[in-house]
Amino acid sequence: MITPLATDLGARRLLIAAGEAPSVQNTQPWRFRIVRREYLELSADPERRLTVVDPRARSLHVSCGAALLNLRLAVRQTGHHPLVWLMPEPGLLAAVRLKETEPPLPAERGLYAAIPVRRTNREPYDDRAVPAGIIGDMKIAASREGACLVVLDSTGVRELLEYVALAEDELGRDIDYQAELTRWAVPDYVRGPSPAGDPPVTRNLGRRYRSAAFEARPRIAVLTTPGDRPVDWLRAGQALERVLLVATAAGLSTSFLNQPLDLRDMRGHTGPRHKRGYPQMIIRFGYGPPVPRAPRRPGTELEIHHV
Repeated sequence: MITPLATDLGARRLLIAAGEAPSVQNTQPWRFRIVRREYLELSADPERRLTVVDPRARSLHVSCGAALLNLRLAVRQTGHHPLVWLMPEPGLLAAVRLKETEPPLPAERGLYAAIPVRRTNREPYDDRAVPAGIIGDMKIAASREGACLVVLDSTGVRELLEYVALAEDELGRDIDYQAELTRWAVPDYVRGPSPAGDPPVTRNLGRRYRSAAFEARPRIAVLTTPGDRPVDWLRAGQALERVLLVATAAGLSTSFLNQPLDLRDMRGHTGPRHKRGYPQMIIRFGYGPPVPRAPRRPGTELEIHHV
Protein backbone atom coordinates (compact mmCIF):
# COMPACT_ATOMS: atom_id res chain seq x y z
CA MET A 1 0.00 0.00 0.00
CA ILE A 2 1.31 3.45 -0.92
CA THR A 3 1.90 5.67 2.10
CA PRO A 4 -0.04 8.96 2.08
CA LEU A 5 3.28 10.75 2.49
CA ALA A 6 4.24 9.63 -1.02
CA THR A 7 2.07 12.33 -2.62
CA ASP A 8 1.49 15.98 -1.89
CA LEU A 9 -2.27 15.43 -1.81
CA GLY A 10 -2.01 12.57 0.68
CA ALA A 11 0.29 14.55 2.96
CA ARG A 12 -1.93 17.62 2.72
CA ARG A 13 -4.95 15.66 3.89
CA LEU A 14 -3.07 14.60 7.01
CA LEU A 15 -1.95 18.14 7.78
CA ILE A 16 -5.38 19.68 7.24
CA ALA A 17 -6.88 17.22 9.73
CA ALA A 18 -4.13 18.02 12.24
CA GLY A 19 -4.73 21.74 11.77
CA GLU A 20 -8.37 21.44 12.86
CA ALA A 21 -7.32 20.87 16.49
CA PRO A 22 -8.19 23.32 19.26
CA SER A 23 -5.41 25.54 20.55
CA VAL A 24 -4.75 28.16 23.20
CA GLN A 25 -6.20 31.49 22.02
CA ASN A 26 -6.62 29.85 18.60
CA THR A 27 -2.89 30.39 17.96
CA GLN A 28 -2.57 27.01 16.16
CA PRO A 29 1.12 26.83 17.14
CA TRP A 30 2.14 23.73 15.19
CA ARG A 31 4.33 23.03 12.19
CA PHE A 32 5.13 19.78 10.38
CA ARG A 33 8.10 18.54 8.38
CA ILE A 34 7.93 15.55 6.02
CA VAL A 35 11.23 13.70 6.00
CA ARG A 36 12.16 11.62 2.91
CA ARG A 37 8.47 10.92 2.37
CA GLU A 38 8.86 8.37 5.17
CA TYR A 39 7.81 10.10 8.39
CA LEU A 40 6.59 13.38 9.84
CA GLU A 41 8.04 15.62 12.52
CA LEU A 42 5.87 17.84 14.69
CA SER A 43 7.38 21.03 16.08
CA ALA A 44 6.11 24.19 17.71
CA ASP A 45 5.90 27.45 15.80
CA PRO A 46 7.91 29.88 17.96
CA GLU A 47 6.18 32.89 16.41
CA ARG A 48 2.87 31.67 17.84
CA ARG A 49 3.95 31.11 21.41
CA LEU A 50 2.18 33.18 24.09
CA THR A 51 5.02 34.48 26.22
CA VAL A 52 2.78 36.15 28.84
CA VAL A 53 -0.12 33.72 29.15
CA ASP A 54 1.97 30.58 28.65
CA PRO A 55 5.50 31.16 29.99
CA ARG A 56 6.13 27.43 30.58
CA ALA A 57 4.80 26.58 27.09
CA ARG A 58 2.40 24.15 28.76
CA SER A 59 -0.62 25.24 26.74
CA LEU A 60 1.50 25.22 23.58
CA HIS A 61 2.39 21.56 24.18
CA VAL A 62 -1.25 20.70 24.92
CA SER A 63 -2.30 22.40 21.67
CA CYS A 64 0.31 20.53 19.65
CA GLY A 65 -0.71 17.28 21.34
CA ALA A 66 -4.28 17.84 20.16
CA ALA A 67 -3.02 18.30 16.59
CA LEU A 68 -1.02 15.10 16.96
CA LEU A 69 -4.14 13.11 17.89
CA ASN A 70 -5.93 14.39 14.78
CA LEU A 71 -2.91 13.43 12.70
CA ARG A 72 -2.97 9.92 14.14
CA LEU A 73 -6.65 9.52 13.29
CA ALA A 74 -6.04 10.80 9.75
CA VAL A 75 -3.23 8.29 9.30
CA ARG A 76 -5.51 5.45 10.38
CA GLN A 77 -8.01 6.34 7.65
CA THR A 78 -5.36 5.40 5.07
CA GLY A 79 -4.93 1.87 6.40
CA HIS A 80 -1.69 2.72 8.22
CA HIS A 81 -0.76 2.72 11.88
CA PRO A 82 1.01 5.80 13.30
CA LEU A 83 4.14 4.91 15.27
CA VAL A 84 4.69 7.92 17.52
CA TRP A 85 7.79 9.04 19.38
CA LEU A 86 7.24 11.90 21.82
CA MET A 87 10.34 14.10 21.98
CA PRO A 88 9.34 17.29 23.79
CA GLU A 89 12.46 19.31 23.00
CA PRO A 90 12.71 22.99 22.01
CA GLY A 91 13.03 22.18 18.31
CA LEU A 92 11.04 18.96 18.01
CA LEU A 93 7.97 17.63 19.82
CA ALA A 94 7.19 14.32 18.14
CA ALA A 95 7.95 12.10 15.16
CA VAL A 96 5.39 9.89 13.42
CA ARG A 97 6.24 6.98 11.13
CA LEU A 98 3.55 5.16 9.15
CA LYS A 99 3.24 1.37 9.19
CA GLU A 100 0.86 -0.49 6.88
CA THR A 101 -1.83 -2.31 8.82
CA GLU A 102 -5.56 -3.11 8.78
CA PRO A 103 -8.32 -0.65 7.71
CA PRO A 104 -9.64 1.75 10.35
CA LEU A 105 -12.18 0.52 12.87
CA PRO A 106 -15.70 2.02 12.83
CA ALA A 107 -14.92 3.96 16.03
CA GLU A 108 -11.84 5.47 14.39
CA ARG A 109 -13.89 6.49 11.37
CA GLY A 110 -16.43 8.12 13.68
CA LEU A 111 -13.83 10.17 15.51
CA TYR A 112 -12.19 11.22 12.25
CA ALA A 113 -15.57 12.36 10.90
CA ALA A 114 -15.99 14.51 14.03
CA ILE A 115 -12.74 16.45 13.42
CA PRO A 116 -14.20 19.09 11.05
CA VAL A 117 -17.44 19.25 13.06
CA ARG A 118 -15.86 19.99 16.46
CA ARG A 119 -16.17 23.57 17.67
CA THR A 120 -15.32 25.52 20.80
CA ASN A 121 -18.84 26.60 21.71
CA ARG A 122 -19.04 29.63 24.02
CA GLU A 123 -22.82 29.96 23.77
CA PRO A 124 -25.25 29.02 26.58
CA TYR A 125 -26.05 25.31 26.84
CA ASP A 126 -29.46 23.93 27.74
CA ASP A 127 -30.25 22.02 30.91
CA ARG A 128 -30.66 18.57 29.36
CA ALA A 129 -28.88 15.90 31.35
CA VAL A 130 -25.89 14.29 29.65
CA PRO A 131 -26.33 10.49 29.68
CA ALA A 132 -23.98 8.60 31.97
CA GLY A 133 -22.91 6.43 29.03
CA ILE A 134 -21.55 9.44 27.12
CA ILE A 135 -19.70 10.69 30.17
CA GLY A 136 -18.27 7.20 30.62
CA ASP A 137 -17.07 7.20 27.01
CA MET A 138 -15.36 10.57 27.57
CA LYS A 139 -13.57 9.18 30.62
CA ILE A 140 -12.44 6.12 28.68
CA ALA A 141 -11.19 8.38 25.88
CA ALA A 142 -8.97 10.28 28.34
CA SER A 143 -7.65 7.08 29.89
CA ARG A 144 -6.65 5.72 26.48
CA GLU A 145 -4.13 8.56 26.23
CA GLY A 146 -2.79 8.20 29.77
CA ALA A 147 -4.90 10.96 31.31
CA CYS A 148 -7.85 11.13 33.69
CA LEU A 149 -11.12 13.02 33.22
CA VAL A 150 -12.54 14.10 36.58
CA VAL A 151 -16.21 15.10 36.26
CA LEU A 152 -17.14 17.48 39.06
CA ASP A 153 -20.25 17.21 41.19
CA SER A 154 -22.44 20.24 41.93
CA THR A 155 -20.31 21.30 44.90
CA GLY A 156 -17.10 20.95 42.90
CA VAL A 157 -18.57 22.98 40.04
CA ARG A 158 -19.64 25.77 42.38
CA GLU A 159 -16.21 25.95 44.02
CA LEU A 160 -14.38 25.84 40.70
CA LEU A 161 -16.50 28.63 39.22
CA GLU A 162 -15.53 30.81 42.17
CA TYR A 163 -11.86 30.20 41.36
CA VAL A 164 -12.58 30.98 37.71
CA ALA A 165 -14.22 34.29 38.62
CA LEU A 166 -11.31 35.30 40.86
CA ALA A 167 -8.78 34.39 38.19
CA GLU A 168 -10.79 36.24 35.53
CA ASP A 169 -10.79 39.39 37.66
CA GLU A 170 -7.05 39.23 38.25
CA LEU A 171 -6.26 38.54 34.61
CA GLY A 172 -8.49 41.47 33.63
CA ARG A 173 -6.19 43.78 35.59
CA ASP A 174 -2.99 42.46 34.02
CA ILE A 175 -1.95 44.90 31.27
CA ASP A 176 0.50 42.52 29.59
CA TYR A 177 -2.06 39.72 29.57
CA GLN A 178 -4.69 41.97 28.03
CA ALA A 179 -2.24 43.16 25.36
CA GLU A 180 -1.43 39.57 24.38
CA LEU A 181 -5.13 38.73 24.40
CA THR A 182 -5.77 41.62 22.01
CA ARG A 183 -2.99 40.49 19.70
CA TRP A 184 -4.49 37.00 19.36
CA ALA A 185 -8.15 37.96 19.72
CA VAL A 186 -10.59 35.58 18.11
CA PRO A 187 -13.27 37.10 15.86
CA ASP A 188 -16.45 38.46 17.40
CA TYR A 189 -18.56 35.66 15.94
CA VAL A 190 -16.71 32.95 17.90
CA ARG A 191 -16.36 34.76 21.24
CA GLY A 192 -19.91 34.11 22.34
CA PRO A 193 -21.97 36.37 24.60
CA SER A 194 -20.95 37.69 27.99
CA PRO A 195 -22.74 36.04 30.93
CA ALA A 196 -25.73 38.04 32.13
CA GLY A 197 -25.03 37.00 35.72
CA ASP A 198 -22.41 35.44 37.96
CA PRO A 199 -20.36 33.34 38.03
CA PRO A 200 -18.90 33.45 34.51
CA VAL A 201 -18.97 30.17 32.61
CA THR A 202 -17.00 31.38 29.59
CA ARG A 203 -13.70 33.21 29.51
CA ASN A 204 -13.42 36.83 28.46
CA LEU A 205 -11.64 36.92 25.09
CA GLY A 206 -12.20 40.62 24.49
CA ARG A 207 -15.16 42.93 24.06
CA ARG A 208 -18.44 41.16 23.42
CA TYR A 209 -21.47 42.89 21.98
CA ARG A 210 -24.25 40.87 23.55
CA SER A 211 -25.07 39.09 26.78
CA ALA A 212 -27.08 35.99 27.56
CA ALA A 213 -28.24 33.89 30.49
CA PHE A 214 -26.15 30.73 30.73
CA GLU A 215 -27.12 27.36 32.13
CA ALA A 216 -27.84 27.32 35.85
CA ARG A 217 -26.01 24.03 36.39
CA PRO A 218 -22.91 23.92 34.17
CA ARG A 219 -21.30 20.54 33.64
CA ILE A 220 -17.55 20.73 34.11
CA ALA A 221 -14.72 18.20 33.96
CA VAL A 222 -11.01 18.57 34.70
CA LEU A 223 -8.44 16.72 32.60
CA THR A 224 -5.42 15.60 34.64
CA THR A 225 -2.14 13.79 33.98
CA PRO A 226 0.10 11.81 36.36
CA GLY A 227 3.04 14.18 35.76
CA ASP A 228 3.54 17.81 34.84
CA ARG A 229 6.38 17.74 32.32
CA PRO A 230 6.39 18.57 28.60
CA VAL A 231 5.80 14.93 27.69
CA ASP A 232 2.75 14.91 30.00
CA TRP A 233 1.44 18.07 28.33
CA LEU A 234 1.69 16.41 24.92
CA ARG A 235 -0.23 13.42 26.25
CA ALA A 236 -2.79 15.78 27.79
CA GLY A 237 -3.36 17.37 24.38
CA GLN A 238 -3.97 14.01 22.75
CA ALA A 239 -6.33 13.02 25.56
CA LEU A 240 -8.12 16.35 25.32
CA GLU A 241 -8.79 16.01 21.60
CA ARG A 242 -9.95 12.41 21.93
CA VAL A 243 -12.38 13.49 24.67
CA LEU A 244 -13.63 16.41 22.56
CA LEU A 245 -14.15 14.24 19.49
CA VAL A 246 -16.04 11.63 21.51
CA ALA A 247 -18.22 14.44 22.88
CA THR A 248 -18.74 15.93 19.41
CA ALA A 249 -19.70 12.57 17.92
CA ALA A 250 -22.30 12.23 20.70
CA GLY A 251 -23.81 15.64 19.91
CA LEU A 252 -22.24 17.56 22.80
CA SER A 253 -20.76 21.05 22.75
CA THR A 254 -17.58 21.97 24.64
CA SER A 255 -15.63 25.03 25.74
CA PHE A 256 -12.84 25.79 28.22
CA LEU A 257 -12.48 27.58 31.55
CA ASN A 258 -8.69 27.64 31.93
CA GLN A 259 -8.32 31.00 33.66
CA PRO A 260 -7.10 29.44 36.95
CA LEU A 261 -4.54 27.35 35.02
CA ASP A 262 -3.36 30.38 33.05
CA LEU A 263 -2.92 32.37 36.25
CA ARG A 264 -1.04 29.46 37.83
CA ASP A 265 1.34 29.26 34.86
CA MET A 266 1.88 33.03 34.78
CA ARG A 267 2.86 32.93 38.44
CA GLY A 268 5.36 30.16 37.79
CA HIS A 269 3.53 27.59 39.90
CA THR A 270 3.29 23.91 39.01
CA GLY A 271 0.76 22.64 41.54
CA PRO A 272 -1.03 21.73 43.56
CA ARG A 273 -1.26 18.14 42.42
CA HIS A 274 -4.71 16.63 42.78
CA LYS A 275 -4.90 13.06 44.07
CA ARG A 276 -5.91 12.11 40.52
CA GLY A 277 -3.13 14.04 38.82
CA TYR A 278 -2.08 17.50 37.69
CA PRO A 279 -4.89 19.63 36.18
CA GLN A 280 -4.18 20.46 32.54
CA MET A 281 -7.57 21.53 31.11
CA ILE A 282 -10.95 22.60 32.48
CA ILE A 283 -13.76 21.58 30.13
CA ARG A 284 -17.37 22.74 30.12
CA PHE A 285 -19.69 20.41 28.23
CA GLY A 286 -23.37 20.12 27.41
CA TYR A 287 -25.90 20.62 24.64
CA GLY A 288 -25.40 23.90 22.81
CA PRO A 289 -26.58 25.52 19.57
CA PRO A 290 -24.62 25.32 16.31
CA VAL A 291 -21.76 27.82 16.15
CA PRO A 292 -19.44 28.95 13.34
CA ARG A 293 -15.97 27.61 12.81
CA ALA A 294 -13.02 29.63 14.09
CA PRO A 295 -10.50 30.69 11.42
CA ARG A 296 -7.87 28.06 10.56
CA ARG A 297 -4.38 28.44 9.16
CA PRO A 298 -4.10 27.52 5.48
CA GLY A 299 -2.66 24.07 4.88
CA THR A 300 0.29 25.65 3.07
CA GLU A 301 1.37 27.30 6.34
CA LEU A 302 1.46 24.08 8.32
CA GLU A 303 4.36 22.40 6.54
CA ILE A 304 7.89 23.72 7.03
CA HIS A 305 9.40 21.92 4.00
CA HIS A 306 10.26 18.49 2.71
CA VAL A 307 13.60 17.01 3.74
